[in-house]
Amino acid sequence: MTDTEWLADRFEANRAHLRAVAYRMLGSTGDADDAVQEAWIRLSRSDAESIDNLAGWLTTVVSRVSLDMLRTRRVEGIVPFDREGVAVDDTQADVALADSVGAALLVVLETLTPAERLSFVLHDTFGVPFDDVAAILGRSADAAKQLASRARRKVQASDETRIADRAKQRQLIEAFLAASRQGDFDSLVRLLAPDAVMSADPAAVAMGAQEHLVGATALAEVFNGRARAAEPALIDGSIGFVWMVSGRAKVAWDVVVDDDRIIRIEMLAAEDTVARLAVTPLAALA
Repeated sequence: MTDTEWLADRFEANRAHLRAVAYRMLGSTGDADDAVQEAWIRLSRSDAESIDNLAGWLTTVVSRVSLDMLRTRRVEGIVPFDREGVAVDDTQADVALADSVGAALLVVLETLTPAERLSFVLHDTFGVPFDDVAAILGRSADAAKQLASRARRKVQASDETRIADRAKQRQLIEAFLAASRQGDFDSLVRLLAPDAVMSADPAAVAMGAQEHLVGATALAEVFNGRARAAEPALIDGSIGFVWMVSGRAKVAWDVVVDDDRIIRIEMLAAEDTVARLAVTPLAALA
């Protein structure tokens, strides 16, 4: 057996799992097959002998490819499947795969942001540890947990509830930024949960941010009198705020809201991480 044949055999042993991951992420058998094929191309071009955990490596690759495809869909407004039922090829395997997920769940999953969907699908469906999910997203493990938790709430909520939550979150973010610019410390504290947390990726730390902060007072001190160049935006479909330079996001703050208060802010400044985010300033939607 040649090295290529040996590698192909190992890949085929993981194909069913990879296709299941991609399908639950993408809701389309055709897109899932494309993601799996891309994983094979990347594997064939890599130093396979240096990969200790091939299944984990392939899952990471398929997840990242699927994440990029989801983000492209949001920008281009692509609908991947018939909302009256999952569109599949006329093969027994495709029909079985579609039935195993269910059209109703796929429709609900489409309401999640790409990052929420990846966290929810990988952790809740496939048991991928949050540390590994975080590595795929380029975020912290705590942020991945929050994304999965937010996804669960959305899956359980009605369409009306999701729309109301989005409007409420926008009002909260706009009030927070206004208080920050005005130096209204007391309002900042009120808009933050008492145990609110802020984290920053290494690139943000290099810019002067603190890696980890806990407590409304500590976070309010950071934002008091600042955020003058920040603006509210959709970040992967969820409302946060960004610093735009020449029309492109330079820094993104992913915000998690619960009970009308901000409970978590994650500052993302790594160029590759920010570049992969689907960012739309809310001003562009007005």
